[in-house]
Amino acid sequence: MPEGGAGHPISLPTRLEEIAREKGVATERIEIWFEDEARIGQKNKITRRWAKKGTRPSAPHDQRTASTYIFGAICPKEGKGAGLIMPKCNTFAMNLHLKEIARNVAPGAHAVLLLDQAGWHTTDKLDVPANITLLPLPAKCPELNPVENVWQFMRDNWLSNRVFKSYEDIVDHCCHAWNKLIDQPWRIMSIGLREWTHGY
Repeated sequence: MPEGGAGHPISLPTRLEEIAREKGVATERIEIWFEDEARIGQKNKITRRWAKKGTRPSAPHDQRTASTYIFGAICPKEGKGAGLIMPKCNTFAMNLHLKEIARNVAPGAHAVLLLDQAGWHTTDKLDVPANITLLPLPAKCPELNPVENVWQFMRDNWLSNRVFKSYEDIVDHCCHAWNKLIDQPWRIMSIGLREWTHGY
């Protein structure tokens, strides 16, 4: 939850009302977004697989280290998202991602983007678009960010148990997986909706 003076928590509805007043938009025109990054690489994860009872199917596991990052953001209530595949996690990449998120905010709406406190999320070198307000989540609380569950779903279903031939192959698979997610708004809603953000 956001913190007020002397570390006292502020309820999310109160903070959203404050932001709506500051930005001159109606509270119902506030879109709640979540953002995070995931590293995807050749040294890939092995996940559970369905198999015939009594069999032990093999799963490939690469020891090479080429990798890339998915910068992903979702707006669970609207079932939409915005993502980029970037070679590094840094301020430059985050600025590009913020522009991509801004493009996906509905006209006349304002996005409140909840995200962790990584260095490239909190630096004053960020160029935050006018239709976005950043709202840091408490430190060391990844369970508050449903994008963590999005990464788990994407790995379990589309990105694990495979060998990537090259860096370009990793990027292609990441693009395919993210676009597949975006084509399933009901999936974003199912994974991303949280009572504490949307239940009041």
